[in-house]
Order: sequence, then C-alpha cells, then structure tokens
Amino acid sequence: MSIDRNDPRLTAYALGELDDDERRAVENEIAGDEALLAEVGSIRTTAMLLSEELGRRAPDALSDAQRHALERAARAPTLDEHAVDENADGAADRKAPQQVTSIEKARKRLVTGWMVAGGAVAALAASTLLFAGTATLRTSSQAEAPALPAGSGVSLADAKLERLEASPKSAPAGKPAAAPGLLNQAENARPKRAAAMEEAEVATQGNMWGDQISGESSEELPENPFVPVAQSPLSTFSVDVDTASYSLVRRHLTEGRLPPRGAVRIEELLNYFSYDYPEPSSDAPFSVSTEVSSAPWAPSHDLVRIGIKGKHVAAAARPRANLVFLLDVSGSMSAPDKLPLLKQGFRMLVDQLDANDRVSVVVYAGASGLVLPPTPGDRKAAILSALNRLEAGGSTNGGEGIQLAYEMARRSHVQGGVNRVILATDGDFNVGTTDQDALVRLIEEKARGGTFLSVLGFGSGDYQDSTLEKLADKGNGNYAYIDGVAEAQKVLVEQAAGTIITIAKDVKIQLEMNSTEVEAFRLIGYENRVLAHQDFLDDTKDAGEIGADHTVTALYEIVRKGERSPERGNTAAAGANELMTVKLRYKPPLGDTSREIEVRVRADSRPIASASSDQRFAAAVASFGMLLRGSRYRGTASYDSVLSLAHGTGSDRYRTEFLELVRAAQKLSQ
Repeated sequence: MSIDRNDPRLTAYALGELDDDERRAVENEIAGDEALLAEVGSIRTTAMLLSEELGRRAPDALSDAQRHALERAARAPTLDEHAVDENADGAADRKAPQQVTSIEKARKRLVTGWMVAGGAVAALAASTLLFAGTATLRTSSQAEAPALPAGSGVSLADAKLERLEASPKSAPAGKPAAAPGLLNQAENARPKRAAAMEEAEVATQGNMWGDQISGESSEELPENPFVPVAQSPLSTFSVDVDTASYSLVRRHLTEGRLPPRGAVRIEELLNYFSYDYPEPSSDAPFSVSTEVSSAPWAPSHDLVRIGIKGKHVAAAARPRANLVFLLDVSGSMSAPDKLPLLKQGFRMLVDQLDANDRVSVVVYAGASGLVLPPTPGDRKAAILSALNRLEAGGSTNGGEGIQLAYEMARRSHVQGGVNRVILATDGDFNVGTTDQDALVRLIEEKARGGTFLSVLGFGSGDYQDSTLEKLADKGNGNYAYIDGVAEAQKVLVEQAAGTIITIAKDVKIQLEMNSTEVEAFRLIGYENRVLAHQDFLDDTKDAGEIGADHTVTALYEIVRKGERSPERGNTAAAGANELMTVKLRYKPPLGDTSREIEVRVRADSRPIASASSDQRFAAAVASFGMLLRGSRYRGTASYDSVLSLAHGTGSDRYRTEFLELVRAAQKLSQ
C-alpha cells in the first residue's frame, strides 16, 4: 500500500477511526515520513479549528428540533453514496471497501461527537467538510487553516470548497489534482446542505461555545466572587506552581485562535513568570513579600500581590534523585509535537543528572512495559538509547503504566532523597484504568508514601488538560505543558530543580481581612484551589507543593471601606491601619506536622502607575487572563491597557513574548 497526502486513510488515521490492522498498516507507511506526519498534525489542527470556531458551548441535551435538523442534514446528499470517485481523466474508480468503511466511521464519529461537544452546527459543518474533497478536513500546511469567525455556518464549508477549487495545481508533483467531478458533486449538494444547516443553527441558537475541542477538554470553573467581609473575613486556598495554562494559551494564539475559557487559569499565567522576590533569609524554605497598589481595571479598588520565593538549592547540595520516566507511546502520540518532542525534552533532563541519581523508563500503550530498569544517571548512553528506541503505536493503558512506574520507584526508593514519577502524555487515557477516581486514589496513596508525581503534557487534538491537572495536583507534583523545544528547555533545564526537588509540601495560605479597612475582597484565580477555612489547621488535608527556586504569586482585588463593591453598597470610611494578615502553613518534604509563617500587610496603597515593575506586570497578566476568560470583573481592562501596563516592566524573553501574545489576542478579538 502507498499513501500520499490526499489519501482518505490519512484522515481516518488522524481522527483515530481505523481498526487495529488498518492503523498499523498506515503507521508503517508513514513512519519516518516527516511530511506525512506533519499532515496528520495538520488534520488534527483543522479539526480543532472547526470545533473551536463553531462549538463554543455544549448543549446539555438535544431538543427534538435539533435532532430532526441533524437527521435531515445527514440525509442531504454530499458525495455519491456508493463512494465512486473520478480520476484525473474523468474515469470512475470504485474505492476499496476498507477506505469507504474508514471514511464512513470518521464521518459518524465527527457528527455524533461534535453534536454533543460543540453543537449541531459544528457537527453539520464537520460532516460537510469531511466530504468536500480528497483533502478531507486538512490543510496543506498549518498556516493555510481557515481563520473564520464563530458562527459562520455554511461559509466555512464554502471557504474550504473554494480553496480546493481555486488550487487544482497544488497537488504534489506527479500526483493528480483533486478531480473536478468530485468537487462538482459537492458543489451541487451545497444548497441542500445550506438549508439543513440554517435549520440546525436556528434549533441550536445560544449553544455555540464550549471548551471541548475535537477531543480536548478543559474544565471551566466559575470565577471567585467578591466576598463581603461582614459575611466572612477569611480567604483560604492551596498554593499552585503549575504553569500549563500559559503554554496552552500560547499554543492556541500562535495557531491563530483564541483559547477556550476553561484553558485560561489566571494563577498559572501569573506563575509562569519569575518575579524579583527576596531569597529566604531564615530557616524557612521560602520568603513571603507583599505589595499594594490600585487595581488598573478598577482604580477605586486595591490590588494586593502576595509573592512567595522558594529557596535555591545548589547543584552540589541537591539530594539524590530516584526518577521514573512514565512515557505515553500510544498511537495518539505519533504527531511531531508529541513523542518526538517528548524524547527531545527528556534528553535535556538526562543531561542534568549524575551518578548519584537513578533513572527508570516505563512506557505504556496497549500494554505497559519496562524499557529501562533503574540505571545510574551518569550512564547517559544507556538512558538515551532507551529513549531513542521509543516508537508510538497502540491504544492507551495509562492505569497499568502508572502502577508499574510506582513499582519501579519503590524498588529504588531513596530515603531522604527525591522519589518522583514524571508522567509525559497527551492525557488520552482510553484503555485500562480509565476511572479517574481510582487513579487519584492510587496517586494520593503513593504521594503520602513519599513518591510524588509530576505531569508534562504534550500535543493537541486529544489533549486532556483537566485530567492531567488533577493527577499532578493529587500527586504532590507540578503540571506543565510542553508546546515546543523552548518550553522543554525552560521546564527541564532552567527549572529542573523546581520540577524535581520539593522544598515544602501541603502549603496553604489564609488571609484575614481587617474589617475596619476592607469592605469586600476577591481572590483572582485559584478557583480549583480554594479550601474550607477549617482545612487551614487540619494537617490531614492535602495542599500544594513548592519546588526549589519556584515563585508563587497570588492577587487579591480589595474594596476598601467607603467604596462600592459589586455585591454591597457604600459604607462609612474608616481609618487606615493594617489591611490584612497573611498566614502560611507548610510541611517539610518528609514531615507530617505543619509549621506556620505570619505576615501583616499595611493599608498603604499607591497608584498602579508608581508601583513596582513586577506589580504592574502581574496586573497586566491578570488583566490579560480576565479578557481571555470574558470575566465579569474585567472592568476597564483592554488589550491596549494590558500592553501599556506591561511596557517597560522587563525585557527577558518571556515577558517580551507575553507582549506578542497580547497583540495576537487583540487581533483575533477584533
């Protein structure tokens, strides 16, 4: 069998619709062919684009009208039902039965899956495009993906057809261009498709935006509201050093679309950047600093920044590390931004290890397996050879892989050292132990025994953001998303100590507001880290971890006495004094009893324009996150104000890149 970029089996493979024999045959054909592998990635990107543009909010259920419209659209002619194609000479060729089966399965999967995930119109557009020509649901390059406004309906299919019809010479050298007859059939079917889609759009009005993108998932949580101090003066939450959300936002923006709201977690945007927080000056594992200014999006309110800086651990003082690389090598990891990037990133991490460390490599796909038993970190050739041999193929049995990885960690357990499983995957747990509750219980149990779990996410199309975040949270580890070589360098080289070494665990923060100064307050971000107030003193309650050199930033928007909050009216002004008390509780990495740090914050506030550069930059990042989420609390924030705030606050490559992303989002929002 021979496959080129116009072969419909390539689409069926990219969408996961082939049976095992077909899938293996395709994988053998495209293995090592960078052009075809890139085409697979492009197909998945286009599928994501369709679902994202047309499926913004998933309906709870289909109404009778919606179902009727979809059934009618499914019966609308698109191509010859007997799968008769025309070659370049106009002669009719009957497709092989397995090709017809693969395409039909892909069509049914798209229609039924996107009907639920993205609304009826998205499903109809997907079905239409699937049969629009031999370049089904894909573009010749990522840059060619159509950038169309949400809700554009049939125009999305029209644009795809017009691009195919206008480019008959774009076929690869020696390959026939798309057959005119095939495009004519699709063109003749367009009026009926358009009528059916218009009916479906009416039936699904108001259900056009959701956070499930072609198999990707991000959990959208409601924002933290303003809390009147009269109701409760306390705010309690767990720290979080995850940064995955920022990389995910960057991926969406650089691919030419706004991110789904659920993927925007403001605390992870904030914590992606480093700030000029002081080093710990005592025996505490971290320092705590604060700053108060006006809130740029609501100038009558205050913005309080709480900064935590983990202590630096010199390379000579680094504890021994027992690391288990748990690597997903399932079929969904074949794309260039998945397993190939994963291997490149882990080679960087291996370079940071020495003879005192131990590395094991466990893989999982249809079954899990041990690729490398515990091996000293200075035997780099053996470790790199194991990584280089990895190939993608098979379905995903993540549950079995995790159990084997923890068994390897147990065998090489380092008393008083670092014991960590590093899971690298796209999160597509679809075979084996798929019960998240069972996985969470296992991970929590191992974390209590001293073996922590860090999670690195890769790729797009099947990416399960919410699953991976939960696993890292319960495993006393951090969660990062690797969207390119530069991010791998940042996470696995520049921040390797923080990724590997935990300096404090179960870190909780509790603020007590001064009721004579504060009318109401709101924690910005950390929606899935909020704790019950009584959990602050309960050492049995799990919380977040801080790694070496990590920084943690939290922002509060404060309504002072005499100002108006969204939930309450004005009250009489009170004299200035302490604004709040900040308390932190933490445990040593190997301890079970919490220690406490207390910091008092004065009510001295200054205009944001005269605040420190870090305060202005953090405010810019928070404003950016609120704009992307469509926050009800964004006030006067705009992309122009974000750019103005961030200007001149630092010139490192990460802050410079931030400005570029803001401009990209601004353009996409117009």
